[in-house]
Amino acid sequence: MSRLWHPDGEGPWPVLVMRQPYGRAIASTVTYAHPSWYASHGFLVVVQDVRGRGGSEGDFGGFAQEAADGAATIRWARSLEGSNGRVGTYGFSYQGLTQLLNAGGEAGDDDALPDCLAPAMCGLDERLHWASEGGAHWWALGLGWALQLAAEGCRRRGDGAGWREIRRSLQHGDFTEEGLALLERHDPRGMGLGWLRRDPAGPEGWTVHPVAPALLRRPLLLVGGWHDPHLRGVLDLWQRARGAGGDPELVIGAWSHLDWGGGLDRELLAFFRRHLQDPPPRRGPADPTAQRGAAAAPIRLQCAATATWHSLDPAAAASPAAAAATGWSLHSGGLAAIRCDEGELRPLAAPGARPGSDPAADGTAAHGAAAGGTVVIVHDPWRPVPGRGGHLGPDPGPVERADLDRRGDVACFTSAPLEEDLWLLGSFRLRLRVSADQPSFDLFAALSEVSADGGSVRQLSTGLARFGPMAAAVDGPRTVALQPLATLVAAGRRLRLSLAAAAWPQIAVNPGDGSLPAGGSGSGHRVISLTLELAGAHLSLEPLIRAN
Repeated sequence: MSRLWHPDGEGPWPVLVMRQPYGRAIASTVTYAHPSWYASHGFLVVVQDVRGRGGSEGDFGGFAQEAADGAATIRWARSLEGSNGRVGTYGFSYQGLTQLLNAGGEAGDDDALPDCLAPAMCGLDERLHWASEGGAHWWALGLGWALQLAAEGCRRRGDGAGWREIRRSLQHGDFTEEGLALLERHDPRGMGLGWLRRDPAGPEGWTVHPVAPALLRRPLLLVGGWHDPHLRGVLDLWQRARGAGGDPELVIGAWSHLDWGGGLDRELLAFFRRHLQDPPPRRGPADPTAQRGAAAAPIRLQCAATATWHSLDPAAAASPAAAAATGWSLHSGGLAAIRCDEGELRPLAAPGARPGSDPAADGTAAHGAAAGGTVVIVHDPWRPVPGRGGHLGPDPGPVERADLDRRGDVACFTSAPLEEDLWLLGSFRLRLRVSADQPSFDLFAALSEVSADGGSVRQLSTGLARFGPMAAAVDGPRTVALQPLATLVAAGRRLRLSLAAAAWPQIAVNPGDGSLPAGGSGSGHRVISLTLELAGAHLSLEPLIRAN
């Protein structure tokens, strides 16, 4: 079932389509202007309940149903009364992926593909872009979303008691402990529960959705947020579109999944006017050189610190910022977990230094920290380190974490005050040797900026990795990838890397016995001691995207 908004006056008009599972009346107005606004600017707007949601008939099957339904919807939209035959699509999250799942591309049905599309905050890999990272489920996020879909199922069945039970659990925060049981009762065949029951350590049994190259070569506006969990999916889509010969536009704001800081509607309107109201000549056979044109579409990035926007050439995005150090080493005399100011983060390539040299190689240290060194973290499941802010929590974005860094189960490594402003663009990646006294353990990393007086610690980016029995037993460096970022750290401030063995409830607490974590701490959870071997440890800043 669909709802339509018509412009005033006489058509024909181009059509904008959004397909979503939350009830068409909402129309994603949490992040977009109301459809009537787009209609007032000359577009016939269609918001459609996907099959089995809202007022649409049938059974809801999650993403698996959308390719065939999406193709049928685009063909239908072209023939609507008042349509000029040109169709664009928009929407974020589930509504973003519905734009890309289109069986018409596989069948060579050109009319089933939108003429342009603007998917936001989504990706094609259900494991890596929707359900987990680093081998661990997105616990609070995954449960919360699965329960939202389950509640809509209760509403459609007339199960008011089930709807209220789910709603109370979400409102009171109890869902992180009882959410699996609620899903078993109210949505046992749901997509969300299926993800949470599946091991995220490897790709076996997980779906990576195909997308037609012809669709990736259509005009494409990709939208992401630095504090959104689907950002890696957006970057993957940009990479795929470039590889298919497309010329995608990319916009990344200092946004979370639901807070876009005033929205992107005017930019979307300009994009749709450019490609639907004044369309370029119809494309011929796929030709990557012809499609891309003289200059690649720029990348627009918002600085998370200043909120200013920057345009970046795609080639520049594939290289680390010139002003940033190539990497940092970690040092401690063994007290980095008990004193948040003892561990050190030292640049590996100071100005004028030989590339790859370590200015601290002589073993000197401002706070007595040894070159390299060893630090032990003891994870007590009775009081697991909380996860806060970042891209995986219910309170996303930069947050204050000075109190967390003062805990004795968080190891901190802090740089000297910066001599000049430092522009950080890309993804931080940590490599270090870690061993544990239990078959399984987690490693959670947070990058922060510390104020000049040391009183404020503002978290900028986080990342995590889970090492199960097989991975934990392997000797060699461990790797943790942090969420991509673009931010300016002012001169006089310090950088800090904080390491912990938990981030509850962003990720489920690891029992330590090798079983798949499925909630908070229980009586069978084990104390886990992690030994961080700092010799050779390396924190690097890697490009935002890979060069083609």
